[in-house]
Amino acid sequence: MKTKQDPQLLFLVGINLLVLLAGSVLSRGAFIDPYNLQSMASQLPELGLLAAGVMLAMCAGNGGIDLSGIALANLSGVLSALLVGRWLSADEAPLLFTLAFASVALAVGLAGGLVNGLLIARLGLTPILCTLGTQLLFTGLAVVLSGGPSVRVGSAEPLMELGNGLFLGVPWSFLLFCAVLLAIGAALRFSPFGVRLFLMGTNPQAARYAGFPQARLLITTYGLSGLLAGLAGVLIASRNVNVKWDYGQSYLLIAILITVMAGVKPEGGHGRVINLFLSTTALQLLSSMLNFADLSNFFRDCAWGLLLLLFLAVGRVSLRSLMPRNAAPITVSMQPPPAPKRPS
Repeated sequence: MKTKQDPQLLFLVGINLLVLLAGSVLSRGAFIDPYNLQSMASQLPELGLLAAGVMLAMCAGNGGIDLSGIALANLSGVLSALLVGRWLSADEAPLLFTLAFASVALAVGLAGGLVNGLLIARLGLTPILCTLGTQLLFTGLAVVLSGGPSVRVGSAEPLMELGNGLFLGVPWSFLLFCAVLLAIGAALRFSPFGVRLFLMGTNPQAARYAGFPQARLLITTYGLSGLLAGLAGVLIASRNVNVKWDYGQSYLLIAILITVMAGVKPEGGHGRVINLFLSTTALQLLSSMLNFADLSNFFRDCAWGLLLLLFLAVGRVSLRSLMPRNAAPITVSMQPPPAPKRPS
């Protein structure tokens, strides 16, 4: 039995190889230095987790998207640092501090995602407008709670090890990111949640007739997206001594770009985790290559925006769209024409 090849997967593999080759040539081999590869692998999980949350929301269909990811990640880090830092010392009880910090950040992320899901599922708010509003809400809360300046997390050894440590030469954060993607991929492919999510995104009317609890499914989806944002907040704090409300302002654009490059359809009902992983690595490699070229961050943001528009435009082009809308189908008759009548 032959398996159908995924052109998006082949495209992403080619992009990764092409960027690796171009970066190696431009940097004379420094681009593929083990230290640089480790640095890229440690930066990648933050973006990848936020992009995974965007993918889940898009798979739900109905214009689903989560724009509040990075704002919720920052709020998770800020609130966790304030609460845990008040009761525990990172120097005296580093393990307990790390567990408490991660627990609070994940709880805040889950709560924020459930708020999104409840507003969309119960009140019928448009996802893009709802998550845009909660993005501003989460950012405002982080500013009010922190007072504006960054909040010190502390240097608890287990937490710092998660963000900067290595296991057999591979960053712990990258291994955690891969494990999370494997869990999401298994859930989407083999669990009833994944089947119902894709069906709801592909044909919501059929899902309604099938009796799927669509409201509960939407709440669960956005709750998972918020949980991923909370985990991204933990990784952000583990790589930095401080957390701040405005960290990663361009992450939202990059997360959406990663998702669109992975072939996730904004209409819903389609998405592959392996494509999301390769899309994340391609963007990280490209960003690192632009750093080697000594280009400014403003140019990179412009490049991400142009790439997003390009992929959205390419995704809308198909052979069917090139045909005239009112053109009648061409049919070929296999019967002989009728014999002409003789004049009487």
